[in-house]
Amino acid sequence: MHRQALGLAAWLQQRGVCKDDRVALLLPNCPAFPVAFYATLRLGALVVPLSPMYKAEEIGHVLGDAGVRAVVCWQGLQEELLRAISVSGSDEPPLVLVVPESGVGDTAGTAEEETWKAALRTDVSGLQPNCVQPGDLAMLPYTSGTTGMPKGCMHTHQTLMHSAISFALVQEITSEAVSLTAVPMFHITGLVTGVLSNVYFGTTVVLMQRWNREEAAELIRLHSASHFVCIPTMIVDLLGSPRLEEFDLSSLNNLCGGGAAMPQAVAERLQARFGLTFVEGYGLTETAAMTHMNPLRRPKLQCLGLPAFANRSLVIDPETKVPLPENTLGEIVISSPSLFLGYWNRPDATAEALIEIEGQRFLRTGDVGYFDEEGYFFLSDRLKRIINASGFKVSPAEVESFLYRHPMVQEACVVSARDGYRGETVKAYIVARPGHTPDAQQIIVWAREHMATYKVPRTIEFVDALPKSASGKILWRALQDRDIHFNEAG
Repeated sequence: MHRQALGLAAWLQQRGVCKDDRVALLLPNCPAFPVAFYATLRLGALVVPLSPMYKAEEIGHVLGDAGVRAVVCWQGLQEELLRAISVSGSDEPPLVLVVPESGVGDTAGTAEEETWKAALRTDVSGLQPNCVQPGDLAMLPYTSGTTGMPKGCMHTHQTLMHSAISFALVQEITSEAVSLTAVPMFHITGLVTGVLSNVYFGTTVVLMQRWNREEAAELIRLHSASHFVCIPTMIVDLLGSPRLEEFDLSSLNNLCGGGAAMPQAVAERLQARFGLTFVEGYGLTETAAMTHMNPLRRPKLQCLGLPAFANRSLVIDPETKVPLPENTLGEIVISSPSLFLGYWNRPDATAEALIEIEGQRFLRTGDVGYFDEEGYFFLSDRLKRIINASGFKVSPAEVESFLYRHPMVQEACVVSARDGYRGETVKAYIVARPGHTPDAQQIIVWAREHMATYKVPRTIEFVDALPKSASGKILWRALQDRDIHFNEAG
């Protein structure tokens, strides 16, 4: 991989890519991703990871906003990229290098295969000396854009390195580990846990191009995977497989992840079937993934964990910015060596996101939570996701956690619905578990027995699937917006 990365760096350099240029990677999980990633860093250029699920307008926005100089693109995404280039507004179209889907063999292949092979084998004798410093910009990952167009997060070699080493040490990753990598590498979590930590420690990586529960279980068994970083929706999906009793996950000794709280009922099913504990962590694109992680031998359920390795977290009053005591709800703020420098070309957004407390820079996460008497942090909900039902504040995440306990519920997402009497009320979108006939009234009656009346969903809509981001997170805002638009149209 190192040899190929140097070859690709030399190829890019010959075509004018130099320090501080931006190189976009439009790739699924594949061996070409780390090769292109390290080739870009070797030149002192910035990696701009792009979601393979992006459409032309989304790709075009990032290309134009970042001023991308070159793109390493998966063959199957080439047409979408070309459409994106036409809408990006760039004065000079970026250089495009196509990665063939068929792989690169020793025999003669397509033009794309030959070009890719030649790029990897470029003579490196003319490669410029490595002059990259820890504080130089390394990557420009774009946020999901749930509150507007995506923004680029400026990360340096130093911020990425701190996150990668911290994660590996907390997770006890060594060269003896076998890591199943299913989280997308374009996503900050997949990049840090699937590429940076594994490469640094020489871990064996079992790579999944896309998530498939049966394939994941077979890969764990076949390669005796010891580590698996995932998100709760993957575990929910795994437990919903009709072949669940056939799965052998006995080689796993470390199962961790984040992105959303693991519902207690799901964690209990996982423990009962496989004897596995899902160890939760927490982080953001702005913090280069992990800032909190539960100790492997003393985790708490539905808990973000403890701040790790020089990270400092507080809970503040969102209005006054005053730090709050333990077991008091407020906004979680984070100071960390892995904290980004700010948003690319967005000083206004940067000023809103970063505040100073006691002489330290803190990121306003927008997440509501608290810490207990032992310093463990817990997430209650997003700052702007609280439902106000007749003056009672309802946490959608809490209601979802209850719903996951019902035997009929495979997945759930709770949103706010308009209500002429209460102002807002609770609505749940539910995916029924296989073998169960959807029955909204049965769930509502059950919910009344398990939660306060004002938290009970007044409306339940069964769907075949919940919308998810490319990284697997449930897009609650998409359902919220859909419900608002439906009501306005009605």
